[in-house]
Amino acid sequence: MSKIGELYQTADWKAEKHVPVIDCPDSVAADEVFEVSVSLGKEIAHPNTTEHHIRWVQIYFKPDGDKFSYQVGNYEFSAHGECVDGANQGPVYTHHSATASLKINKSGTLFATSLCNIHGLWENSKVISVK
Repeated sequence: MSKIGELYQTADWKAEKHVPVIDCPDSVAADEVFEVSVSLGKEIAHPNTTEHHIRWVQIYFKPDGDKFSYQVGNYEFSAHGECVDGANQGPVYTHHSATASLKINKSGTLFATSLCNIHGLWENSKVISVK
């Protein structure tokens, strides 16, 4: 492999717990704020333990016809049950989901990427149109 993009895995999120699921409208009004939520394990729960967890989710938007994408947000999940008493004994666990509010003025594609500490990089995308 010679490019990081070759490391990203994808699959049907209904059958694979590592694929980021993008929830947002299929179409929005230009320059009107809307919400995008990204989560993992929507159909099949992903573990959230010290040993097996999602470290981060990133959201990007690539407008149709543009060469470059734009980062919408980067969300790190830092608490997975770690504690001085031992693994999975901690008082807090960060759930692997993120929500962003944004507006767009052009149709394009939303991309979500994630990192599982054991199973690597994953990606998904969703086309969104401006009406």
